[in-house]
Amino acid sequence: MIPYGRQSITDEDIEAVVAVLKSDYLTQGEKVPAFEQGLADYCQVPHVIACSNGTTALHLACAALDLEADDWVWVSAISFVASANCARYCGAQVDFIDVEPETGNLCVAALREKLQRVQGSPRQPKALVAVHLAGQPCDLAEIGALCRQYGVHLIEDACHALGASYQGQPIGSCAHSDMTVFSFHPVKPITTGEGGAVTTRSAALAARLRLYRSHGITREPAQLNVDAPGGWYYEQQVLGFNYRLTDIQAALGASQLRRLPQFIEQRQQLAARYDELLTRLPAQPLRQMDDRRSGYHLYVVQVADRDRVFAQLREAGIGVNVHYMPIPAQPYYRGLGHDPAAYPGAQAYYRQAISLPLYPTLSLAEQDQVVRALESVLCA
Repeated sequence: MIPYGRQSITDEDIEAVVAVLKSDYLTQGEKVPAFEQGLADYCQVPHVIACSNGTTALHLACAALDLEADDWVWVSAISFVASANCARYCGAQVDFIDVEPETGNLCVAALREKLQRVQGSPRQPKALVAVHLAGQPCDLAEIGALCRQYGVHLIEDACHALGASYQGQPIGSCAHSDMTVFSFHPVKPITTGEGGAVTTRSAALAARLRLYRSHGITREPAQLNVDAPGGWYYEQQVLGFNYRLTDIQAALGASQLRRLPQFIEQRQQLAARYDELLTRLPAQPLRQMDDRRSGYHLYVVQVADRDRVFAQLREAGIGVNVHYMPIPAQPYYRGLGHDPAAYPGAQAYYRQAISLPLYPTLSLAEQDQVVRALESVLCA
């Protein structure tokens, strides 16, 4: 089976992990801060807070904004469920914004109309989680401007988009947002096994993210409520979480980060080759916008009779997948009163979306095998 995604691990990665295993610190040593600094340099952002996975990164971002039960958070209707669940973990209410069927990304017109409709009401959102689906950034300038106009905090869910850029700026720089969230799952642009991070330009948000990441505990003298009676002293100041990344994971991440430009170039070359090979087939790749550069975490095409195509490709040994079912269609969110029919763009996207295998070590022969199998199914 050719999977839709997989990690690329080298001897250098293994040696970096083994070095930590032989060291004095497996966690809370020097490797996590070093990994954070590497990400900060790459993303051109002053603050990076690494954590245990992308979901905890999303939760930390919501917690840092003090989201509560009466607050509303809006989320792109097409994403993995974690993009919405993070707000529910804080007790906040969730609503959704429709997407563009041709990109799967948040629809600016739908966002504008909904903001105008709820302005000044209790349902006006405190935060928006905007997803960069498949690695292509959404319309950050327009979305950011709307969020500033209506006083909405903007969280970029960039779990697909490390290595992408928008109008020449790296995703993660937070040029238009309050925070950006990354995931380092094995199928993502780089991996720490499991892992995540939040980037921000705000020193105040960074301090809250670090506090919530580690039980709500601080030892920093300037942050203590009383003078420390000794070096052992610490204070729990909020109800935080144990969302730390280990030094083992950070060492792997730092090693992978050195190859990120190579990984992105390989993904983009394979995507361009897919574009060329698929021109003769009834399979439409997601529309790519001229003012941004996709990280190509996924290569999604839209096909008729998607369910049949999916089943037959799986039978042929091609590990295709579907990213994603609209979140409002999930039973949990239906139970909260959401109607997937209210998001026609998301439904149109979902009906035809299928993800083809794409990862840096996918060989040209394997890619040809994927295309031949797809042609056999579509043209039967």
